Amino acid sequence: MAARKIITVFGATGAQGGSVASALLKDHNFAVRAVTRDTSKPAAVKLKEAGAEVVSADLENEKSLEAALSGAYGAFVVTNFWDHFSKEKEVKQGKAIADLCKRLGLQHVVYSGLENVNKLTGGKLDVLHFDGKGEVEEYFRTISCSMTSVRLAFYFENFLSDCKPQKSKDGTYYDLGKDIGLSAEKLTVAQYAQIMSKVSGKTIKDAKIPPEVYEKLPFPGAQEMANMFKFYLMNPDRNVALTHKLNPDTKRFQPWLEEKKEAFNKAL
Repeated sequence: MAARKIITVFGATGAQGGSVASALLKDHNFAVRAVTRDTSKPAAVKLKEAGAEVVSADLENEKSLEAALSGAYGAFVVTNFWDHFSKEKEVKQGKAIADLCKRLGLQHVVYSGLENVNKLTGGKLDVLHFDGKGEVEEYFRTISCSMTSVRLAFYFENFLSDCKPQKSKDGTYYDLGKDIGLSAEKLTVAQYAQIMSKVSGKTIKDAKIPPEVYEKLPFPGAQEMANMFKFYLMNPDRNVALTHKLNPDTKRFQPWLEEKKEAFNKAL
C-alpha cells in the first residue's frame, strides 16, 4: 500500500490550523504533519493521539521550517500578526515559508491570507494584519509557487473571549463594532445583538460606535481594528454560499451560539 501524501499544517494547535488538521485526520486521504512551537501542550498531544505526526518549528527558525516542510506534498500556512503586532515580521515569515515551499517542490499551498487593504484603497487605509498577508499572497504568485489563499473572517469563538459584549451601568450589554462580513453568515452588529439576547436571555444592544470613535478607545490595536471595520464597510467579498457548499457542517451564528450558550453566558 502506497504511503499517504503528507500535508504540513502550521499553527496546528490554534483555531485555524487545528480545524484543518482535524478535518484532514477525519478524511484519511492525507497524512498530517502538525506543526507547533510546543509539542507538549495538550492540543498537540491530542493531535498525536489522533494520528498526526507532531513536530516543533518556529517561524523565525528557517532550519526548523525546512524540516517541517521536507517531503510534504502540500501545506496549510497561517501566521499570527497578533503575536508581535508587526506587519514586517509577518511578511518576512510568510515569504520565508513561500521560498521553502517553492524550493522543496511542494505541489500546493493553502495560505490563510487577507486583502492588501493599503494597496486596494490607494494608501487611504492601513490594516496591518490584512496588508502583510496581502503582500505574502502577492509574493507566492511572484515566485510561481502554487497557492490558494483562503480569506477567513471573524471567528464566532471570539464572542466567548476578547470580543464578548461589554456590560454597562444599567445592566445591559453592548456589542462593539459595525457591519462585519463573515464566512458562515453575514450579519450586522444589531442582528448579532438580537440573536445574543434571544439565546442568552440577557439584554444585549448594538453600541453603535462608528470607526472614528472606536479608533480612540484605550486599548492596543484600536486604530488597527477601526481601519478594519472601515474596510469591511466597503463590502469585501466573503462568499457565504460557497462556504456552506464547501463545508455543509458550517454553522450559522444562532445554532452555533445555542450550542455554546453555557460558555457565552459564563463569559459575560
